[in-house]
Amino acid sequence: MMWGESVTAIMVATEFLEVGLNTVNKAAMNKGLSNFVLVFYSNLLGIFMLAPCILIFYRKRSPPVLTWSTVCKIFLLGVLSYGGQLCTYIGLGYGSPTLASAMADLTPAFTFIFSIISRMEKLDLGIRSSQAKSLGTLVSITGAFVVTLYKGLPLTNNTLLHSNWIVGGFFLASHSVIFAIILNVQTWIIRGYPAEMLVTLMCSSIVALLSSIISVMVEKDPNAWRVGMNMELIAFVYTAAFAVAFRSVVHKWALRKKGPIYVSMFKPLEMVIALAMGITFLGDKLYIGSLLGAAIIAIGFYAVIWGQAQEEKLVHHTESSNKDPLLSNTASMI
Repeated sequence: MMWGESVTAIMVATEFLEVGLNTVNKAAMNKGLSNFVLVFYSNLLGIFMLAPCILIFYRKRSPPVLTWSTVCKIFLLGVLSYGGQLCTYIGLGYGSPTLASAMADLTPAFTFIFSIISRMEKLDLGIRSSQAKSLGTLVSITGAFVVTLYKGLPLTNNTLLHSNWIVGGFFLASHSVIFAIILNVQTWIIRGYPAEMLVTLMCSSIVALLSSIISVMVEKDPNAWRVGMNMELIAFVYTAAFAVAFRSVVHKWALRKKGPIYVSMFKPLEMVIALAMGITFLGDKLYIGSLLGAAIIAIGFYAVIWGQAQEEKLVHHTESSNKDPLLSNTASMI
């Protein structure tokens, strides 16, 4: 019980920090921060943060043996991570932290779909739990379309500058798809190579390498690469410390213990946090469409979670029956 509560507390704290990350990065983007430069500097700084931790952690123990197959899987993870980060920051630049959190609500639905495809989850439409998870997935995707395509009347008098809701929503929804794939790939990797920090370091190195090549080709303005004592520096450090290092390690740790569906189910918490922070600190405009779409997504999300909870109860009951022969014999007599 204590284990489950600890994992839950850490995952909830991670979502609070996630919204803070989006808010800080959006504020820095409003001041001209380049998406490509952010990805490069944050991953490069993240490498320097992770390396000493790994040296200390493996000072008196040996890391798992790294095979060529694992290296290929981590390279795939690095490519996906780079694409996911770019989609996040481009979408955030066009949209807002509130929109980013609304699109993040899609993650459980897409994670469920890819978990079925990768056979990490089983789908049996003959039982209620699978029906709930399938219907919840469709409802969540519908809610995301509502948030993206329908604004409605504004509920606040604030204005959001330089925004393009549909473009931002497209990139942020694309990130949810990529992130769902990443969760399944990470689970695939970490269960065969249980070294969260090492996998994160190698993945960040691949992202930094890809980013250095593409950023130099795309970002021609020399001023974009200069780092001063301003909001941009805060964004680099926050992104490196949280997104590249802490969050990545925590997600891999939770994935190894609980699986991709468990990690993704915390994403809808971002919406409530982001609404308050976005309106308060960034002057985001709150629309009826955002609230309506978020409510639809929440309904779909809780349908998926209900189905997941029912399946976990069934598994727990089956395991208990197998451990207790008397209970198993009594159940069979009934």
